[in-house]
Amino acid sequence: MKSLPAVLKAALALLVLNTLLSFGNAWPSLWPWPAARISIELAAIALALSLFSLRGALRRAVVVGTSLILTACVVLHYANITAPAILGRTLDFYWDGQHVWEVLKMGTADASIGSLLGLTAALLGVVLGLIALQAVIRRCVVALGAGLQDHGVRAGVLGMAVLTLALGTLAPRFAPPLQAAFAPSVSALLVTQADMLERALWHADDEALLGTSPRFDANLDALGGADVIIVFAEAYGAITLDNAEFAATLQQSRARFDASITASGRQVVSARLGSPTFGGGSWLAHSELLSGLDMHDPNAYRLLLKSKRPTLVRHFAAKGYRTVGWLPGIQRAWPEGRFYGFERIADADAIGYRGPAFGYWRIPDQAAMAQLQHQELDGADGTDGATRQPRLVVFPTMSTHAPFRPLAPYVPDWAAVRGADAYADAASVSARAAPVSWDEPIPAYLATLRYQFDWLSGWLAEHAPRDAVVIVIGDHQPIGTVSGPGANWEVPVHVITRNETVLERLRARGFKAGLLPAGPALGPMRALTPLLVEAFAQP
Repeated sequence: MKSLPAVLKAALALLVLNTLLSFGNAWPSLWPWPAARISIELAAIALALSLFSLRGALRRAVVVGTSLILTACVVLHYANITAPAILGRTLDFYWDGQHVWEVLKMGTADASIGSLLGLTAALLGVVLGLIALQAVIRRCVVALGAGLQDHGVRAGVLGMAVLTLALGTLAPRFAPPLQAAFAPSVSALLVTQADMLERALWHADDEALLGTSPRFDANLDALGGADVIIVFAEAYGAITLDNAEFAATLQQSRARFDASITASGRQVVSARLGSPTFGGGSWLAHSELLSGLDMHDPNAYRLLLKSKRPTLVRHFAAKGYRTVGWLPGIQRAWPEGRFYGFERIADADAIGYRGPAFGYWRIPDQAAMAQLQHQELDGADGTDGATRQPRLVVFPTMSTHAPFRPLAPYVPDWAAVRGADAYADAASVSARAAPVSWDEPIPAYLATLRYQFDWLSGWLAEHAPRDAVVIVIGDHQPIGTVSGPGANWEVPVHVITRNETVLERLRARGFKAGLLPAGPALGPMRALTPLLVEAFAQP
């Protein structure tokens, strides 16, 4: 019989390994937090090692292979429990992995030397941490292997492993409350990711998966030739309404926005919609509204762009509108943009902004709107002495995008932000130097929302085309470190206009007066597409 120290070492090894495979997340940080849960993966590996030990001491290859497998399981478990805390949704290795480099650039844009040194130190720490983790796990496997040479220890480990696997497998079907005793399964994560990868690579050409497109065969006569401006407000989620602290912080800015709408002779009606994405992936929300099709699955988005499905943009173009994609967030070639049917696609380089860059996203929303107003919207009422073609504009904003800093100040003089000397004052220089905080993003997020309400207020009060229909719609909830655990996927939508026909039709379909829409949501974001087609048509 083995000595008591060997038995205790085996028990301690199992405890350490289970801790490494069952920890939770210390929301809203990136740090792990101990959790009293059981790892199914450890039970499966303990069962395998017990069977291997029947032949004697564990061979070196078994120890090395088991250590590597356990290390990979710990890393995957960390990703599995941290991604929902940070993003607010499940990680998709295939699709999210394609944006890792851009996320790193976004987080380090305009970073100080100190910040870059800190990031380098953090990366070095990760590498050293993985080496230390591998060493600890290997020592645990060696200790466990030694303990398994005792018949009693082996029988006990074998029995507990079988019982754990049975309970963990049967709990989801027969005893759901028991699931809380088990850590999220790495095996289930791998199965899910394999399914996502299989659908992404081998079912990318089945257009039937998109479903049926809505009909775009109505006229636009109810608009009377007025401009329609769709502002996709980045990360403007229902959390700004549902979280009492957020709502109180934004109350004054919302009140000013509401007052500017009324003072301009317009009205606003609002509702809630379910976004197809959470914490990122804005293009899925944009494409769902513009196509009227379900875009929860990134594969559907890729399939949509390869199709010839109708879009809201092409619907307006067919009725004589000039269609403009005003896209300050696009900083590289975007050939897929041709799918929508825009007559003009203005990316970050084509917008005409000449001021300093505010972080990775470069162009403040007010400056982007000022350029849009000057280049496309001025003269809407014939004040330039000519009749111009009505516009449909799709404008996804960027200043409320993570990491929420640096944030430009609102400038009352809209002409000033179009010049080369825009944002040259001391306040702007200081704003550009503000450090990004990934650990405490909520204050910065709320500041960007106040900025959004401020520039929208100023634009509606002094510059927006008089008869325009302005649609302000959130694309998704903010990242999980802002929205918190368990947040829904709802976003607000506001329609601002003086067009009584449009307002009345939207009210009849569930929109409410004001800027504070209560639940429930009218439906998914794609439900708004046929609603708008109907509201803009004259029977």
